[in-house]
Amino acid sequence: MSEQSGRGLGHQTSARVIAQPDREEGILRAGDAPIEHERPEDWGWHHSMGKGGRILLVFPIVYLLAMMFGNHEGNVENIFLICFAAGIVVILLWDMRRRKNAWRSR
Repeated sequence: MSEQSGRGLGHQTSARVIAQPDREEGILRAGDAPIEHERPEDWGWHHSMGKGGRILLVFPIVYLLAMMFGNHEGNVENIFLICFAAGIVVILLWDMRRRKNAWRSR
């Protein structure tokens, strides 16, 4: 350990180790309070866009299918475009079914 802090050498410091519920133990310095539980939703994480996000998901599907009509001659591109659009549709249908059967849907 470093000489500046004196930790590990038997010197007393103003910090103490505390056990926090549902977290790893942390170092609490003098004058600080332990960290209370913060929900990720309070910071904007783990939040869905709601119905607007599901409605906006139609635009990439239409865009992918519209790209089939272009200046390319092969059909390999069309296969990939259709597969990606179908994948988005499957995800959208799965999400609709999940929300329908969920405890609380938005």
